[in-house]
Amino acid sequence: MDTGKIIQAVETVIKGKREKIELVLVALLSRGHVLIEDIPGIGKTTLALAFSRATGLNFRRIQFTSDLLPADIIGAVVLDKKSGEFTFRKGPVFTNILLADEINRATPKTQSALLEAMGETQVSVEGITYPLPQPFLVIATQNPVEHYGTFPLPESQLDRFMMRFEMGYPDDQSEREILRDGTLREKARLIKPVTDREEIVEAQKKVEEVRVSDKVIDYIMEIARITRERFLIGMSTRAALDLSRAARALAFIKNRTFVTPDDVKYLARFVIPHRILPRDNPDINTRVSLIDQLLHEVQVPV
Repeated sequence: MDTGKIIQAVETVIKGKREKIELVLVALLSRGHVLIEDIPGIGKTTLALAFSRATGLNFRRIQFTSDLLPADIIGAVVLDKKSGEFTFRKGPVFTNILLADEINRATPKTQSALLEAMGETQVSVEGITYPLPQPFLVIATQNPVEHYGTFPLPESQLDRFMMRFEMGYPDDQSEREILRDGTLREKARLIKPVTDREEIVEAQKKVEEVRVSDKVIDYIMEIARITRERFLIGMSTRAALDLSRAARALAFIKNRTFVTPDDVKYLARFVIPHRILPRDNPDINTRVSLIDQLLHEVQVPV
């Protein structure tokens, strides 16, 4: 699979955000999930739509609100009037790419409906387990500015997201192109797939074959150890594993068969900050700075 073609296809709509597109691709290839936190109107939803079109994967969007119920996400058992039997009607979570828009506007009970789906790639209803389509990627968005009517994501939910990042404003040249192009949402729907589901599943298997040396594993473990000593809540084992998996996917995208310490160091600021809790509980940007500072202190293996 040519990962460069996927990035280029999405870039026809998402201008000047190659890094963010690459991060979503890293999450997809390493079986992770992404949390995008930023103000409205800078392309979060369009990025998810364009990415689904370029990859040829099924896409569903859920607008999270305070009255959204778990059954609205995973589905429910309903009575079939024709047969007189109860059948399971699948919800929108049964897709390849799920956009959970403004996820923090739903109640904790509804947010928890995604825990099993994101962690186990399955949902359980009435004692029966239903596997989700493969691949499965959740792209969730939340607005850090509008706090009215929101419910902060609990630590268990945040830990399910492999990476968290902000879209940020486009640079002047990119914004000029966006204004000249006009409506990008319609252009995103016209993107032609450059790969398909089978190729992506095969690429996910190849990512798992990318080699991580003992030195790199020790590097990840040292980062995790320091976070656990320094912060009230440090990196979980899942976070350390996600850092390793993401680094494998990044190496694959860079056409390498092995992970370098630089892969780990680069991805750490996207994988770690939302999963730690410093003692004075600073905002997310301060946590990113704390991780950057920590990385400068840890000796990089050679």
